[in-house]
Amino acid sequence: MRAGLIDEVKRLSVEERIELTEAIWETIPADVGTDALPLSDAHRREINRRLADLEARPDDGEPWPEVRDRLTRRE
Repeated sequence: MRAGLIDEVKRLSVEERIELTEAIWETIPADVGTDALPLSDAHRREINRRLADLEARPDDGEPWPEVRDRLTRRE
């Protein structure tokens, strides 16, 4: 890792660091493919459970930007 990069990141606000983390995370599957990401059996079952729930009740959820905005307003 480039020297000073962590110090640079620490100067960002918490919100900016979270956005940066999300942006970095989103690049990983594009570079290595989803098969390279470790996924436990428990996580796989939970994902499948949530997908089934979403398919059974597609209108029950909320878009991530709305949830994030609501949580951000609580601070």
